[in-house]
Amino acid sequence: MTTTEPQPGRTVAEVVTDSVAALEGQRGALLPILHAIQEALGYVPREAIPELAERLNLSRADVHGVVSFYHDFRSEPAGRTTVKICRAEACQSVGSTQLVDHVRDRYGMELGDTRRDGAITVEQVFCLGNCALGPTVQVGTRLHGRVDPAKLTRLIDSAVAS
Repeated sequence: MTTTEPQPGRTVAEVVTDSVAALEGQRGALLPILHAIQEALGYVPREAIPELAERLNLSRADVHGVVSFYHDFRSEPAGRTTVKICRAEACQSVGSTQLVDHVRDRYGMELGDTRRDGAITVEQVFCLGNCALGPTVQVGTRLHGRVDPAKLTRLIDSAVAS
């Protein structure tokens, strides 16, 4: 998925303060607050963790544990476009492991990496709901089925060029 553009002119502290103020009264407020921070900034910065822990009367370990447990939360900004490779059993059985190897060999990227130029982030997911057309890759918000290494190269190169 293409990341949300950070809101211009807002500091991490302002985003954290505003998110906590708006949502801290909710039951189980940590998750909605983390989502709000990520929506505003495109990631959950490490410096937000102590502030959240203090404001929500949680330990830093608790907050960090939630951020690191849920794969949708990022601790660093993602690339302009996210490429998600399905690694569920159905896609693995028809070649998704080859796609991961291809990304490593051709682009020098491991799963979870963002290119130095910030063009793309490559991630693994465990089911994109397109099992009959595996292996499946999502580039930005668009699903692509029956992806082979050549098609993946075209998709990635197109994303980098845009």
